[in-house]
Amino acid sequence: MGQSVPQDNNPSHCTFINNFNVPPALFSLICPQAAAPWQQTMPHLTSHSSPLTCSLTLFIALILICSQLNRSAAAAAATAAANATSRHRQMSFGYYAKSCPQVEQLVGAVTSQQFKESPVSGPATIRLFFHDCFVEGCDASILISSEPGSKELAEKDAIDNKDLRAEGFETIAKAKSLVENKCPGVVSCADILAIAARDFVHLSGGPYYQVKKGRWDGRISMATKVPPNLPRANSTIDKLLKLFNSKGLTLEDMVVLSGAHTIGFAHCEQFLSRLYDYKGTKQPDPMIDPRLLKALTMLCPHFGGNKDIIAPFDVTTPFVFDHAYYANLEAKLGLLASDQALFSDPRTRPVVQDLAKDKQKFFQAFGAAMEKMGLIGVKRGRKHGEKRRDCNFHG
Repeated sequence: MGQSVPQDNNPSHCTFINNFNVPPALFSLICPQAAAPWQQTMPHLTSHSSPLTCSLTLFIALILICSQLNRSAAAAAATAAANATSRHRQMSFGYYAKSCPQVEQLVGAVTSQQFKESPVSGPATIRLFFHDCFVEGCDASILISSEPGSKELAEKDAIDNKDLRAEGFETIAKAKSLVENKCPGVVSCADILAIAARDFVHLSGGPYYQVKKGRWDGRISMATKVPPNLPRANSTIDKLLKLFNSKGLTLEDMVVLSGAHTIGFAHCEQFLSRLYDYKGTKQPDPMIDPRLLKALTMLCPHFGGNKDIIAPFDVTTPFVFDHAYYANLEAKLGLLASDQALFSDPRTRPVVQDLAKDKQKFFQAFGAAMEKMGLIGVKRGRKHGEKRRDCNFHG
């Protein structure tokens, strides 16, 4: 049997793709059933095409479309976990059972609509949740707007957050508005963000897991706190482990949560050094498959490239939440240096290999890791937090 091009005939995905005035040849490759009659005349991959060649064909098409658009750490983690124990006990799956029993349905109505109208809302909101939890805890501080005239910018305006997509913020704003209409002053923005992130994981084909609720919204949002608390695109495993451990997360949690890169995109600047000057060698990263390297250099020149160009983390199933991300790492198809490092490092490689061959194991582990991450630095009560009526502003 010959290998065929990976195809996506989901109507919402194809509509989203076609909105970018995609060249007919590319659109027919990605969405053959939705393509026009001329697709029958388009060239196709032969029976000799390899799975990688097929994946790279789709990868290039997607980029063209989207271009338009330690010990001390362990001790610290243990201390953080101990301090948070009492707060976690007060959180529960049914926290709003009496005060706002329909909260998940209300948020779900918004996430479902957003996913249909703008699929990129999924990875945008999931990433928003990660960036929120890793800076000052899961307290929706990422949503607060900077005060006009203030010398101190809010988290969302930090350089490291400048490419967070508007669709993520818009989703939470719409959900909060709907929830406030039904249950005024009851549900925190932090809980809505946690629920929405879970919804998008599931809507994209991933697991459905229960979300503990009871978070209060944080009062502190400072851009200066962002840089030391977020992983970098070129972070080493040592640096990643130190960071994740400081949040009470393990090596396994780190590898599992990195699997969120099964959907989503990155700008060229996030992986440019891998293509032209890896670790100051003036050479490409040897852990990139040569054909992937060629495709990336064509679309992301060393100098003067289009800063709006983005590439999918998962070159095989970029719109589907699955475990293909890990198989890609095994094939040297990781987009970011920090992604590929998970397979290169002997400490994390066994976990990557394990998850690459068992989707259900990944799904179970991901749900558990998301619940664990969702408890980082939660605020409880008026002494430590607030319930914002508008997620952008205090009070």
